[in-house]
Amino acid sequence: MSIFQACDIRGIAGQDLTDGMVRNIALAVGVKLAGQEVVVGGDIRLSTPGFQRIVANALAGSGCRVYDIGTVATPVFYYALKRTGAAGGVMITASHNPAPYNGLKLVLGPEPVTEEDIAGIERLTAANAAVRGEGEIICLDLVEEYIRFTAALAQGDGLRVVVDAGNGATARIAPRLFRQAGYDVVELYCTPDGNFPNRPPNPALAENLAALGAKVREHKAALGVAFDGDGDRVGAVDETGRPVANDDILVLISRQYLAQGPGTVIYDAKCSMVVPEEIAKAGGRAVMARAGHTFSKAAFRRENAVFAGEISGHFFFRELGYDDGMFAGLKIAQIAAAEGSLAVLAGSVPNYLLTPDIRVPYPGKDKEAILAAAAERLAAYRPNRIDGVRIEFADGWGMIRASVTEPLFTLRFEAKTQGRLAEIETLLLEALPPEVAAGVRAKMQQPAG
Repeated sequence: MSIFQACDIRGIAGQDLTDGMVRNIALAVGVKLAGQEVVVGGDIRLSTPGFQRIVANALAGSGCRVYDIGTVATPVFYYALKRTGAAGGVMITASHNPAPYNGLKLVLGPEPVTEEDIAGIERLTAANAAVRGEGEIICLDLVEEYIRFTAALAQGDGLRVVVDAGNGATARIAPRLFRQAGYDVVELYCTPDGNFPNRPPNPALAENLAALGAKVREHKAALGVAFDGDGDRVGAVDETGRPVANDDILVLISRQYLAQGPGTVIYDAKCSMVVPEEIAKAGGRAVMARAGHTFSKAAFRRENAVFAGEISGHFFFRELGYDDGMFAGLKIAQIAAAEGSLAVLAGSVPNYLLTPDIRVPYPGKDKEAILAAAAERLAAYRPNRIDGVRIEFADGWGMIRASVTEPLFTLRFEAKTQGRLAEIETLLLEALPPEVAAGVRAKMQQPAG
């Protein structure tokens, strides 16, 4: 799978992403941003400091004025872009991917990067494109300023919260942020370690929240929040230690915003159909976006939305103008402080029969041909092609999409009855190549967890 993906650039450090490749990518970015102000930051992965120096030097050599903001979480990088007014930048991170990975999140202008932007950087990289100029590197520490700014937007009232940084880039930021906002913080895995020794850096998976749930029960906390490797995704557990589905979090935060007046909320194509139903009940307008943080961000900006959320744990906020997992954690805590038990609040959100993500490798390399053929076979159901192939009914839906970060197909199904769920699953699986369908059925027969 190419390191140049739909939303960013990502691969195994030292194998897919070598020093030379990172330098060539940075020079390609320098062609786009030559002579302008840029921000460069990096997470806590072991390969990040070296890559960060390479990127900063390459951009300075392209004539850019580089603000090197050091080791930070991605939301601090976004804050720095807004604070400095920089034209763009590079954040060195592989987000929620396992420890051997690294990557580059790019900002190339005022709008979120597109697939075409990433393809353009790929072409420039392959051509060894570069421009020369006399730039400079300025070290800029904005962490304390970020903490003060962000905490002021979501003040708490002393509620006890367990903060699980997963040894990632939020380890030295999130506990201070929550304390600054007025919470009683219990820390879990808040020592930075690019090996991620205690849990994988993906808080969207319930199994990765087991230790957080236990810590919440041990300390009789009101809730727990967990962050991914770079802090732009969040997961939560309630006061019983039970993981709260991101669909439910999306609904709860939407209700908070829509209580202030009508507005638009963005949700991604993998969300439960409960999400748009509950947004409408709360007086909002629900708009579906393709899954992937840059797609949600583009829809968030295009629709002038008050809030946006993804099943992956990315949440975008009107107050900020960008996605911030740590701020999302503050908003969840704020809701619990104002309205009571998070378990009761999550229980107020209706639930249908929704499968988890079913992830299977795709055969060969032509994933788009497989999806196009499936759409053709399902033409009678007027498939929605916003993100892969999605068939929709009044009482359920099913979809298959290609992951933007891994060489996998992801499938999901939802319905209001078990019989209808089985029917929708059968419809979609019969439209797929036999080897893909067989892999899906094998996955579905595996025990949960």
